[in-house]
Amino acid sequence: MARSRIMVVGLGDLGGHVLEMLVRAPGTYRIITADVREEWGYRKTNIACYGASQLEHYPELEFTPIDLFNVEQTAETIQRYKPDIIYSAATLQSWWVINTLPDDVFEELDRARFGPWLPMHLTLVYKLMQAVEETGLDVKVVNSSFPDAVNPALGKVGLAPTIGIGNVANPVPPIRASIAYQLGVPMKQVRIFFVCHHFLSHFVPRFGHSGGAPYYLKAIVNGDDVTDQLDMDDVFGELPKRFRRAGGREGQILTASSAAATTLAMANDTGAFMHAPGPNGLPGGYPVRVDASGGTVVLPSDLTLERAIEINIECGRFDGIERFDDDGTVHFVEEKMRIVEDMLGYYVESMKVEETEDYSRELDRKFKEFASKYQ
Repeated sequence: MARSRIMVVGLGDLGGHVLEMLVRAPGTYRIITADVREEWGYRKTNIACYGASQLEHYPELEFTPIDLFNVEQTAETIQRYKPDIIYSAATLQSWWVINTLPDDVFEELDRARFGPWLPMHLTLVYKLMQAVEETGLDVKVVNSSFPDAVNPALGKVGLAPTIGIGNVANPVPPIRASIAYQLGVPMKQVRIFFVCHHFLSHFVPRFGHSGGAPYYLKAIVNGDDVTDQLDMDDVFGELPKRFRRAGGREGQILTASSAAATTLAMANDTGAFMHAPGPNGLPGGYPVRVDASGGTVVLPSDLTLERAIEINIECGRFDGIERFDDDGTVHFVEEKMRIVEDMLGYYVESMKVEETEDYSRELDRKFKEFASKYQ
């Protein structure tokens, strides 16, 4: 197999974790790192290289500056390096930023959930996908920025990233651990098929229940369906108790593991079974097999893809995303947007993909004005 060329775009908290995993992975890859912050990009790339060498890994690494707002320059950079896979951790506002508010203020704003923040995650990925399209190259793009909603929004305009990471994948290990504990079997023997949107993947580990949001879960132990043997209230209820984990920025290593596993499965064409959001522009998250072409949804015989999509669309409303129109217009849940309006003075009923940059600038300005009151 030819050596895979992987471009890592965005070297912040998450992208930095993913880079550290990739440089220590078995195999031979050419890794190109890219970030708008040139000085930081060189330093982060070099420290990843030096750390890997301590473990006798010597990856081929190269940094290049990139500005995703400059679509032409981004396309030229992609054309120059011709990566097989781009892993993108680019966003205008990391998910954890609102967590820096005082606890009571954060809890109030968090009731709006993640959907209203879509422009902050969509804008740069939209520009990246425009640049990829401009090159005419067959580049697979792994997106980490709210892929449950970003990927389907872009899919409506023919620019969907190949697959997402994290979200649905993050609660899978603790759910497997909780099922193993309940049944008295090793976690390694437990496989689940889990369909859910970002909302539920974020909510269940914190609160130990689904919050009323729909999902699908089937548990398999050594090839046998054991779902009927489980008390799902107990399985979920143990997640913030016995199976609690580090959260916030300290917990990003879990999301990074999903990103690295997905990227490597594509680079090595393994066909690995895992979970991922936004495969092929679908809303929400699914069980998938990941190979060089991306992720193929894999469902049990009692669940159709159409029903899985319906579950994720309905679950997405709990996150503040009402629906996607065929022209790429995103409609937001009014109740969630009213929370943001009351606190930040920002409200939008619907947004076309091409409007995302303008809305991201408005939301960024109003959030910073709001947050400055608590600094």
